[in-house]
Amino acid sequence: MLRFLNITGRLAVLGALAAACSRDEVAPATPAIDGHLAMGNPSGAVADEAVPANYLLAKPQYILAYHRDKGIPNWVSWHLAPAWLGPAPRQDDFRADASLPAGWYQVAAGSYVGSGFDRGHNCPSADRTATVADNSATFLMTNMVPQAPRNNQQTWAGLEEYCRTLAGAGNELYVIMGSYGTGGVGANGAKTTLDHGRVAVPAHIWKVIVVLPEGRQDAGRVSASTRVIAVDTPNDNALDPAWGGYRTTVDALEAATGYDLLSAVPVAAQKAVEARVDTGPTQ
Repeated sequence: MLRFLNITGRLAVLGALAAACSRDEVAPATPAIDGHLAMGNPSGAVADEAVPANYLLAKPQYILAYHRDKGIPNWVSWHLAPAWLGPAPRQDDFRADASLPAGWYQVAAGSYVGSGFDRGHNCPSADRTATVADNSATFLMTNMVPQAPRNNQQTWAGLEEYCRTLAGAGNELYVIMGSYGTGGVGANGAKTTLDHGRVAVPAHIWKVIVVLPEGRQDAGRVSASTRVIAVDTPNDNALDPAWGGYRTTVDALEAATGYDLLSAVPVAAQKAVEARVDTGPTQ
């Protein structure tokens, strides 16, 4: 496995982040210590318009790999620590992402309306409450995926709340969320696309969470005993609201997606944590 981003990838991340900050996103008051991609770039995404299926899009609040032709992110990666949490209210300002390259279709706030699927956040609104600008950034449609309402509002909401509980206890988390497969079952039945075919509906929604005590040089601090939670849920409105039953291994998610997750983690630790199903508490 690749342990670090190559030089081109690092420059692409920095360039994309600088460009994002110069547009409508405002840098957070307390940025992540090691950055949102501290655990690695799962798909080797680059900020190159010639790679529309794996386009690196950097925000101060999170980083993602966008798939132009599917209208959704392949994955979104972000850092979660107490400094990201504060009093800012939920903005609910869903909107198209004007930072996409010129000529690319911009999924709109209304693109999911009447579909039976929620505009499901990857990086959650409640993970970005330090400032209004941070919270607002989570409502860009490039951070959304068509998600079955029960998946979004119950199963996934419970997992997200648990992550914030861990952060509130003095931990910092690195979270990677994505989706794979074709077709889900929402409140109005099964669909494979929305918005006249411009937005793909995935079959599975997944997440990997690395839990560390607060510190520095985070990828290097991951050991064989570090808690890593991997979850893979069907994008189906009939799923169980308890997320714990959907735990899996990082290895299994890599096999399903083709990604190299946690690639910046030391190899020995990476092998250990990626092969293990989490059995820790769920609330």
